[in-house]
This record gives sequence, structure tokens and C-alpha cells, in this order.
Amino acid sequence: MIDSFDPGVVPEEGLMRRMFFRVLVAATAAATLAAAAAEQNRLTAAEQKDGWKLLFDGKTTAGWRGWKQNTVPDGWKVVDGALTRVGKAVDLITVDQYGSFDLKFDWRLAQNGNSGVFFHVAEAPDLQNTFSTGPEYQLLDNDGHPDAKNGPDRLAGGNYALHAPVNAVPKPIGEWNQSRILVDGPHVEHWLNGVKVVEYELWSADWKDRVSKSKFNAMPRYGLEKTGHIALQDHGNEVAFRSVRIRVLDQSSR
Repeated sequence: MIDSFDPGVVPEEGLMRRMFFRVLVAATAAATLAAAAAEQNRLTAAEQKDGWKLLFDGKTTAGWRGWKQNTVPDGWKVVDGALTRVGKAVDLITVDQYGSFDLKFDWRLAQNGNSGVFFHVAEAPDLQNTFSTGPEYQLLDNDGHPDAKNGPDRLAGGNYALHAPVNAVPKPIGEWNQSRILVDGPHVEHWLNGVKVVEYELWSADWKDRVSKSKFNAMPRYGLEKTGHIALQDHGNEVAFRSVRIRVLDQSSR
């Protein structure tokens, strides 16, 4: 072993060998992470043929900006191939807007974490938050965050405060989850790790009834937009996203 005593090696030479070994290990680890990031943040030939596009290239924040800002705030960084909330910021939104679409993404939360993904998000001086208009796919540490105690419609995979997820099984904290949001006109589906966990119809009688009984009844434009930005929430906790990809749909394509 390198660290064992070798009478044929002078101390300085042994130290140099240990330093070289550590540098080699670090370089190998970095190369492995880079390869993994490149593998995750890419489209297969079949996905490209089907019209999928990456919303995150694994290297830069191109295509994103802060809520009501022109640039990406410092609290969002690319870390090991993941778009990560690392410090105080604002919600991150796509530069482009989308109406009907199929969105897939991987996400990972820190312990006790809370975040979300919004769609049909509008910007205007009188709008206070991304959730003033956009429905939310909830991301949560179900076991560690106190919001989980406020009802099943707050759990990971749910339509926040409106629809509880069914048969949702998020991965343990620290592991990556795979999610999907399908929006086809008024029809919306939430998927978590390959299982459809929520399904609802925007603007329906049931939708209007649920909204009227929720905190969103004080937000006159909530859930009424037909198109808008996709937003990643800064809820004060670390959250990371990778393999974020979208396929724009014609209405009634399901």
C-alpha cells in the first residue's frame, strides 16, 4: 500500500505518491460525474424524432431567467450536471411559454425540503408570485417537512392544495425521482416514478369548486391561463433538477 512504510522510499517520495494518488482519485471522480451528467441531460434518437427538446443542457442556465427578472439569479447554479437552488433567489422560469405540452424531469430534494414545478405562469405588476396563476406539481420531503401534516394534497406529486396524489411513492431523500406533467388543453396528469398519481380537468366545474374552497380563491387569475412559463420554485431549500425535457402538443393529441 502507498501509505505503508517502505524502507526503499524516502519520506518525500512517499508523500508525492500519496498526493498523486489523491489527485488521480479526484480527477477520476470528476470525470465520472461529468460523464453521468452528459448521459442524463441528453435526448435519445427516438425522443428527438418524436419532437422532444431539452430545457436544460446540463452545463448552463440558457433558456431560463428569474421570475420578473432578465437574468438567472445567483441562487441558482449548475452543480454536477443539475440545475440547483443553492442560495436565496427567486423562482426560475423558462424564457419561452407553453400551452399544451408533455414535460419530463428528474428532481432531488435535500432533507426536509420543499419545492414545486408550476405551469401556465404569467407575469404582471399585480401578480405577486408564480403561483398567482400557475398550478403546482408539489415536490416535498413527505417525512421531514411540516407541510405534509397539512393534508394529503400537500404530498409529493400532488396538485398542491387541490388534488392529493394516489399511489405515489417518492424515492428516499437524496435519490432522484422521475416526474412528468402532461397538459393537453384542460386535461392535466401528474406522474411520479412511472405511476400516474393525479388527473384533473382545468376550468371544469370540479376545478372551480376546488379553487373556490382553497387559498387560491383570493387569486383571480389562478389556473385560468391557457399558456405561460414553466417555473421551478425557490422555497428556501436545496432542490436539483436534471433531464428536463419537453414536447409541445397540439390540443386533443392524447
